[in-house]
Amino acid sequence: MSEVVLERGEPGAKCPIEAAIDVIGSKWTFLIIRDLLIDGTIRFGDLLRSLEGISPKTLSVRLRELEKVGLVDRIVYPEIPPKVEYKLTEKGKELEKVFIELKRWGITILE
Repeated sequence: MSEVVLERGEPGAKCPIEAAIDVIGSKWTFLIIRDLLIDGTIRFGDLLRSLEGISPKTLSVRLRELEKVGLVDRIVYPEIPPKVEYKLTEKGKELEKVFIELKRWGITILE
């Protein structure tokens, strides 16, 4: 991949930064990805408990959105009661570098 520099794109062309924010910028989405990066594979209920204040419906919608764009895999086990787990795809795991840099920057504003 060639070197990436910040620049304005052509008028009318979708900005790659805007595209990224469209995917991960929704409320809760960033924290869902953070937890998946930390935990690896996690069940819906565990994710729900770790995100204080999120409703089950919102979590379900966000997970479906992340699955649709190829960042999250939903694994359904053929058991009764049903067991469902979520994990990041390889594409989703690529966000770890971004999250680490954001954490590094966030530490500086908390000092």
